[in-house]
Amino acid sequence: MTATAATTTGITWKATLASAGIAVAGGLIINTVIALAARGLGAPDEFKQLTIAVYGPLTVIGALLATVAWRLIVNHSGNAARVLRIVVPVVLVLSLIPDALLLSSDSQPGTTTGGVIALMLMHFGVAAAAVPAFRRLMPPRS
Repeated sequence: MTATAATTTGITWKATLASAGIAVAGGLIINTVIALAARGLGAPDEFKQLTIAVYGPLTVIGALLATVAWRLIVNHSGNAARVLRIVVPVVLVLSLIPDALLLSSDSQPGTTTGGVIALMLMHFGVAAAAVPAFRRLMPPRS
């Protein structure tokens, strides 16, 4: 049985773990590129959210939560493809709320519009790594 195979009860654990690994590794790579670009474009060093110590654990947590949610939807929804077409963009937009709030407050030193935009792009970075891996290894049923 390949990693993409679904059992009669749903997605295999091998496929789930492979998907999680790709989502985590890809998300970390993409988010590191985004952070480095933001720093290169002038985001101040005081803006600690663009350090691996801050975005790294959040990237891992987000990718793992996305893996679990995707697996649950695929395994338990009669029309997972339709559900995911709704859930993925809604969750992605909702995940931007803390960053938008950060932009409108003075709570973090060094907060700039560019720095917050970089944080927002990181959400899309994790999705860009995760969704193709999930679709390939944990394909939704329609």
